[in-house]
Amino acid sequence: MKTIILLTVSNVFMTIAWYGHLKYKDSPLFKVILISWLIAFVEYCFQVPANRIGHYQYSAAQLKTIQEVITLIVFCVFSVLYLKEDLKWNYLVGFAFIIGAVFFVFKKW
Repeated sequence: MKTIILLTVSNVFMTIAWYGHLKYKDSPLFKVILISWLIAFVEYCFQVPANRIGHYQYSAAQLKTIQEVITLIVFCVFSVLYLKEDLKWNYLVGFAFIIGAVFFVFKKW
């Protein structure tokens, strides 16, 4: 559970770093890049421990899959609440296919 929490916090920071500036299109690009890098540093402070702790329980592929699912969930919430963008049905179908990959990664074959 610690891995999931750390990955979630990490993804919140990374989503802000990658997409938060989209509301500030008039800001100079160098300023946006610098601020995004500072936010990304905080993200790494959660991501690296999450992967280190999680690798005792999960494979690297499983960790990446968990991270991608969390990323999609965090992004959807961020997109709707912060960017005020609609989640269209085709986005949700595409995301569902990606989440469907979880079955294949975690299935014991």
